[in-house]
Amino acid sequence: MRRLLLSNDDGVHAPGLRALYEALGGHARLRVVAPDRDRSGASNSLTLTRPLSLEALDGGFYSVDGTPADCVYLGVNGVWEEKPDLVISGINHGANLGDDVLYSGTVAAAMEGRNLGMPAIAISLCGQRHFETAGRVAASLVGGAESLSLPPRSLLNVNVPDLPWEEIRGFRVTRLGYRGPASNPIHMQDPRGRDRYWIAAVSENADDGPDTDFAAIEGGFVSITPLQTDLTRHSTLDDVQGWLDGLSHA
Repeated sequence: MRRLLLSNDDGVHAPGLRALYEALGGHARLRVVAPDRDRSGASNSLTLTRPLSLEALDGGFYSVDGTPADCVYLGVNGVWEEKPDLVISGINHGANLGDDVLYSGTVAAAMEGRNLGMPAIAISLCGQRHFETAGRVAASLVGGAESLSLPPRSLLNVNVPDLPWEEIRGFRVTRLGYRGPASNPIHMQDPRGRDRYWIAAVSENADDGPDTDFAAIEGGFVSITPLQTDLTRHSTLDDVQGWLDGLSHA
């Protein structure tokens, strides 16, 4: 039976992680390694300034006092003799669409698995109600994962509409859309009169064209976006080289 490593960024006790575990229990041998608290927005950060604590919980769950990437790093490298066949991160409590993937700890956990040589899927529910739907999506994808061939350093980012299963209209392969500039932080003062700031909510969509992940979710479709860890903008390499040549001759 295949071995799956499950993780997330909402914390080891999050309902979405439990829903993922229950949905996949009949499909593979599962191990869960997840943060001991909510680490949403941690992105790909690793803890390098202190040692990490790995605590065994009930039912094959383990908590780590670190980031999602820490959890997958420990789950794949050296803590256990058997390596997983696949890393699944989620089910996130909320969407990871467009620019969200740059900040998402859910996507980062999957990306760490991919960086360590494991096939990886990040899955998010665009809401906080129908985790069973997202679990069924995860089970259907895991069931066919062996026949999927992705280029090296690639992973799948999956977003599921917050709808009952019978209202899901299908699956779409999408590209990332993107949001507009971030809103200003929200300023307030604490009871001692000190300034405090909340990071504002996400901004409006700037690109939600028909082939984007935004459009798929709006239409009631599961969005599946292949991501790559190579952030190089290859189409502009010649432009930057020309600019640099101009500087060197100035």
